[in-house]
Amino acid sequence: MSEHSKNERPEEKKNETSEKNGRLKISNLRIWIYSCSIPALLVTGYIAGRFISPEDIGQFGNHVIENLDENILWFILAGFIAQLIDGALGMAYGVTATSFLLSFGLSPAVSSASVHASEVFTSGASGLMHLKFGNVNSKLFKNLLIPGVIGAILGAYILTSLENYNHYITPIVSIYTLLLGIIIIRKALQKNRGRKKVKRLFPLAIAGGFLDSIGGGGWGPIVSSTLIANGKNPRYTIGSVNLAEFFVALASSFTFIATIGFTHWSIIFGLIIGGVIAAPIGAFMANKIPTKALMIMVGILIIITSLKRILF
Repeated sequence: MSEHSKNERPEEKKNETSEKNGRLKISNLRIWIYSCSIPALLVTGYIAGRFISPEDIGQFGNHVIENLDENILWFILAGFIAQLIDGALGMAYGVTATSFLLSFGLSPAVSSASVHASEVFTSGASGLMHLKFGNVNSKLFKNLLIPGVIGAILGAYILTSLENYNHYITPIVSIYTLLLGIIIIRKALQKNRGRKKVKRLFPLAIAGGFLDSIGGGGWGPIVSSTLIANGKNPRYTIGSVNLAEFFVALASSFTFIATIGFTHWSIIFGLIIGGVIAAPIGAFMANKIPTKALMIMVGILIIITSLKRILF
C-alpha cells in the first residue's frame, strides 16, 4: 500500500464522521421541532373543533372570498419581495411588508396583525427550506425560541392596548439597527474577523420578539444583526433565526386574534401566496452567497430600512 493512500484514509474517515454528525444534528433538530409542533397543532385543532361548527367555517369561507379584491396582486408581489429578502438575508420581511401596508393607510396594529398572520406560513416555509439546506444551528435555535415567543406575546398585547405610543418606540429601534448595519459592514471589510461569544441570548430574543410585534417587524434586524455583528456565521444565524421566527409569528398571531381579531383577508392571503413562492428561492440564495458578500448586503439593507423609518 502506498504512503499516499495511507495518508488519505484518516482524512476520508474524518470527513465521513463530520458528515454523519451533521446529518445527526439536523435529524435530532427535526425530531425536536416536530415534538413541539405536533402537540400545538393537535391542541389548536381540538379547540377549533370544539367551538367552531362546520356551518361557521362555511360562512367564514364565503365571507373571505367576498372580501377579496383586485389589490391582492399587489399584496402577492409585496409578500414575494419581502420573503425573498428575508429568506436570503434573515431579516426585513416584517419591515418591508409593514411599510407597504402602512402606505395603504392601515393602522400599525392592523398592519402588524396582518403581517404576522401571513408570516406564520412564510416563515414556516422558509424555516423548513433552511433546515433542508442545512442552514440551522440547533443550539442557537433552541436558545432563541422560548424568549422570542415570550417577547412576541408581550409586544402584541401592549401594541393593541397602547397603540398610541408606537411612534416613540420605532425611532429608537431604527437608530439601534442603523448602528448595527454599520458595524456589520465594518466587520465584513476587516481581513481577520474575530468571533465573540454572544452570552445574553435570552434578553436579546425577548427584545427581538417584543419589538417585532410592536413595530410589525424587527425580529430579524435585531436578532440576526446582533449575532452577525458579534461574528456569528451569517448562514447558520440566518437559518436559525428564520426557523425560530415561525414560532414567534405564531405566538404573536394568537395574541392578536385574542385581542383584536383578524380582518383584511386579501392582504393576508396575498402576503402568504407571494411569501411561500419566494421561500425556497431565498433559502437557496442564503446557502450560495459568499459570507463576506452576505454580510455587506445585510448591512446595507439594515442601513436603508433604518434610515427610511427614521426620516419618513
